Amino acid sequence: MNHAAEPGPGVSAAPTAVIADDERLMREQLRARLAEVWPELQIVGEARNGIEAVELVDTLRPDIVFLDIRMPGLTGVDAARRIAQLPPRPGDDDERLPEIVFITAYDQYAVEAFEQGVADYVLKPAEPDRLRLTVDRIRGRLAARDSDDAAPAGPHLQQLLHRLAAQLNPGGKPNYLQWIQATVGQAIQMIAVDEVLFFISDEKYTRVQTPQVEALIRKPIKELVDELDPAQFWQIHRSTLVNVKAVAGVTRDFRGRQIVAVRGHPEKLEVSRSYTGLFKGM
Repeated sequence: MNHAAEPGPGVSAAPTAVIADDERLMREQLRARLAEVWPELQIVGEARNGIEAVELVDTLRPDIVFLDIRMPGLTGVDAARRIAQLPPRPGDDDERLPEIVFITAYDQYAVEAFEQGVADYVLKPAEPDRLRLTVDRIRGRLAARDSDDAAPAGPHLQQLLHRLAAQLNPGGKPNYLQWIQATVGQAIQMIAVDEVLFFISDEKYTRVQTPQVEALIRKPIKELVDELDPAQFWQIHRSTLVNVKAVAGVTRDFRGRQIVAVRGHPEKLEVSRSYTGLFKGM
């Protein structure tokens, strides 16, 4: 695998991408078409399945990842959900997510992703005109990332991925968690999910906070995201989920960061940059 050279002083790094598709010919065709419509884009890795895609993105941290929506072992949607939960690199506590582009032969999945504006798509086979439209949209989002007016895609992407996962498995209705079995002091207690104000994770445990109780579980946020109703619990930081019904208000601190006030609890929760789009109107 070739890695791009480091840019010299005053030179902007070329955008980088990973392509994931279980069909080699499709990977080769997309690589060739991208070279036509976006010659400066550097393809830094190729994956044959969703698991390889997550590993490559974790290692290479590309700007864009092209994911076949249907792959063996781990679908493109499931891979995107795992990518969205990758921890930031050491020293960077707020790394942006890569732009997600789904590769699909099924237009019904693609249209919803495209209309949401938080992910894009390429229909198989990749036609130059459609690919140019995708490239123009990605270029615009990459250029806007450092702007204060840019709306990070993180929270909206998570909600979109939940819906796409349901479309890929239409017979399986999601069974969201209703109860949490947690440690309170020396005892095990059952806590109704509806009573939880927020979840905050550290390296080993996740704190479950209700108006009356502080409890601990060993389940990390990246697993809870998939098990809780995304309409009720919003991820506002890589380590924090908050119950929407418990949000009393959002303010900004002296550094311009969004801070969530919680009903029934004095703690203030920081919103990381990747999730500020949730409260864009506030």
